[in-house]
Parts: sequence; C-alpha cells; structure tokens
Amino acid sequence: MTRTAHEVDSNADDVPHATAPELPSRFVTSIAFGTVLQPLNSSMIAVALVGIRTEFAAGTSVTWLVSALYLATAVAAPAMGRLADVFGPRRTSLAGFALVGLASAAAPFAPTVPALVACRVLIGIGTAAQYPCGVAMVRRAADRLRARSGNALASLAVCSQVSVALGPSLGGLLVGALGWSGVFWINVPLVVLGAAVMLRWGPADPPSPVGRGARARALLSVDPVGMALFTVSLTALMFWLLSLSEDPQWWWLAIAVPAAAATAWWSLRGEDPFLDVRLLGRSALSLTYLRTVVTYTAFYCVFYGFPQWLEESRGLGPVGAGLVVLPISAVGVVATLTANRLQRNRSHWLSLTIGSAALCAGGALLLVPGASAPIPLLLVIAAVLGLPNGFNNMGNQRAMYAVAPAWAMGAASGLYRTSQYVGANLAAAVLVLTFGARPTDAGLHRMGLAVAGIAAFLLVTAVYGTAVERHRAA
Repeated sequence: MTRTAHEVDSNADDVPHATAPELPSRFVTSIAFGTVLQPLNSSMIAVALVGIRTEFAAGTSVTWLVSALYLATAVAAPAMGRLADVFGPRRTSLAGFALVGLASAAAPFAPTVPALVACRVLIGIGTAAQYPCGVAMVRRAADRLRARSGNALASLAVCSQVSVALGPSLGGLLVGALGWSGVFWINVPLVVLGAAVMLRWGPADPPSPVGRGARARALLSVDPVGMALFTVSLTALMFWLLSLSEDPQWWWLAIAVPAAAATAWWSLRGEDPFLDVRLLGRSALSLTYLRTVVTYTAFYCVFYGFPQWLEESRGLGPVGAGLVVLPISAVGVVATLTANRLQRNRSHWLSLTIGSAALCAGGALLLVPGASAPIPLLLVIAAVLGLPNGFNNMGNQRAMYAVAPAWAMGAASGLYRTSQYVGANLAAAVLVLTFGARPTDAGLHRMGLAVAGIAAFLLVTAVYGTAVERHRAA
C-alpha cells in the first residue's frame, strides 16, 4: 500500500538509524534548558504558600497559585505549539522566555493574591511554550541533519523529572533566604541564561513572515476563534474537575460539553484549524493522548499523595518527607535513561509494558505501610514508585513523536503536554476521594488501590499494543 508524504514523514523516526549520529549536544542543551521552567515553577510554589498566605491573610485562595499554573499551561501548550508551527519554534521559545522573565520580575510587587495569580498565569503561558517548541526543534534538527533524536527526547524527559523533584528543595532554600518572592526571582536569571543559550546554539528557524500584512495573515492562520473555543471548553472542564474536591459544580460541565462540540465543528469547517480534529482522527495519536492522561493521573496521585501521608500521618515533617521521596526522582532518572537505550532498537510498547507493570507493583506496595512503617521500607516503596516514571514517560513521548505528522509537531506536542495536566487535575479529584479530609493510613491504601487499578488498565493496553504490532509485523 502506498503511503502519503505526510504519513511517511510522520513515521520517519520509526525507521532504525543504526549508523545515523545523535543530535549535537549543543542543540540538546539549548533545547532542554527551557523545559525545566514549567516543572520547577509547578513544584517550588508548594513551600512558598504558607508565607504568601500569611503576608496577604489570604486563606485558602492561595491554592489558586497552584491551579492557575496548571490551567494556564494546559490551555497554552497547544496554542504555543501552534504558534511554533507558524512562526518557528525558536522564536516562540524566546518569546516564552521573555514572558516568564517579565511576569516573575513583577510578581514580588503584586499588591494582592489575584494579582499574584495573574502573574502565575503569565508564567504558565510562557513556560508552556518550551516543551512543544523543544520537540519541534528536535524534529527539525533531526530531519535536517539526518540524525537520531533519542538523546534529545531523553534529555527533555530527564530535565522534567529532575526539576520537578528538586523544586521543593530549591524552593525551601530560596524562601529561607529571600522569603516567598525568591521562588519568582529565581526565574529571572534562569530565563536570561536560557535565552542566551538558545540564541547561541538553538536550531535556527525558517524565515519568518515579513511585513505587517504577512504577520497578520500568519496570526490569523493560528485560528484565534478555534483557540478561544478550545480555551473555553478546557477551562470549564478544569473548573469542573477542581470543584470535585468540595461541592461539584455541574454547570461548568454544561459549558464544557457544548464548547467542545463547537470546537470540533469549527475545526472541521476550517482549512487550517487551531485544533485539528482530523489530526485526532489518527487513532494511534488520540489513544496516545488518552493513555497519557490516565498515566499522569496515577503519577500525580503518587507525587502529591505519598508525600502528604509521609508528612502528616507518618509524622516525618516536610524535610523528612522530601528526603524519603528522593528515590522517586533518582530511580526515575535512571529509568528514563534505560528506557531511552531500550527504545533505540525496540518498540515503545516494551517501555510502556515495563512502566505499567512497575506502576501496578508500586500501587500494591502502598497497601503495606502504616503510621509506624520503618524508614527503609518507605525508601524501598519510593524507589519502586520511581521506576515506572521513566519508562512510561519515554514510551508515551516516543509514541507521540512517532505517529504525529512532522508538519504539526509543535501542536501535537502541545496537546501531549495538555494531556499531562488534565491528568494532574484528575489526580486532585482522585486524592480527595481517597484521602478525604486528611491523608490517613486507610486513605493511602485506597490511593494505592486506585493507582494499581489504573496501572492494570495501562498494562492491558500495553500488552494489547504489543500483540497488534507483532501481528502487523508478521
């Protein structure tokens, strides 16, 4: 059967490149540097909330500093990916750096919590640009140099893993030295350094549209109407998910569903829509997004739920809980590197099978500890819980990269990122349902059952995917 040019291009990375070189390290460094900003900002804020609450006498409203970043990132990631496809990923990445730097410099002077939340929204938009732009630059550079992209994709995954885990520790040092504003000030030198590295070594973009008319046509090609409809549907969905923790507000769902239908209708009638429903018609890509949502629901349950239990029920405090969960990060980095090597010659389904099986085992182990559980046992459980992260992350990322068309890699990568943060908000609802008012031993065990159940579903899909791939090969 003859494949179209787009289909050939979209699956080019599936072909073994035994003799092809990896991307130059200078490209990888420049691309990976920016991707630390989002996970770092999502985790550093946790240790600053008490100081912000005290200074502004804000009460529970400070929780929007966490939710606003996830919401902004979930909406902005596909938009930034779409802009990267039109204007070039390096230009879009640099614009994101500038937005993060300006918002972070302004945040310490915010007079109210809503103003601080607005700064977090801008930071979320700016950091959302980095991952889809990074993947798009990887694809452009790999195609141009006829190089393998495995090391670059692994670097993106490792940077994300490490920065999420180190965020609370770094944030604690900054808050201790500079107060809560330190978690914002740190972004300023980071974005200056990141922009300098990007300008020096980042893969060049194709020529930009010139002239006011050309730029206006390029902006219109991003489809602002489709972007607005998608934003309304996803924002309403996120508000509904966040409301599940207290009193479910079903009217948000009544907004989300019609807005999603309108988004699909608008997409089908446009020649170059912001959210190409026809792209989601590629079953392999849409299933990858669905699997990513489910995977990250389990991941964020572990990432936020286990430390809460360690701190409150086990009585380790924030420092002790942070030290106990460090193996999640350390083992996750090793698993990421191992999965990257494994995928050089094997299918991504093998990584997903290993990751799902390990996640199932980790969820089952969460049924064991109680309030008096010994530290060595907790460290072993943390190490097992770190194992699936690298394999699942690399497997899903490689699956998306392999089946998404090269001409829409930025938008496809943005939707992949959005899938992760939809999972994060689903995890918040799961934690409320399992923990209740506080993380008790029984709540930890219920969370473990939920994680194990999710992992069992993922394992079935991975085994099925492996069987289908072998059948096709035969």
